[in-house]
Amino acid sequence: MEDKVNNPLHYTSHPSGIECIQITEHMGFNLGNCLKYLWRCDLKHDAIEDLHKARWYLDREIAKREKARDKS
Repeated sequence: MEDKVNNPLHYTSHPSGIECIQITEHMGFNLGNCLKYLWRCDLKHDAIEDLHKARWYLDREIAKREKARDKS
């Protein structure tokens, strides 16, 4: 039986055999979430929705870095 909280299928069914969190826990929040949505987009029902979510987090990261660059 699938454990939808701790071990849903889309967490562990990537062809690489690697679970996304093994990589994203070493990244910042926005980049980690962007990668998470890219990583799992073809493993869930609506890939396009996940690609939009990934872009949303990437846009936030770009804006944050541009703001920091402009202050320096």
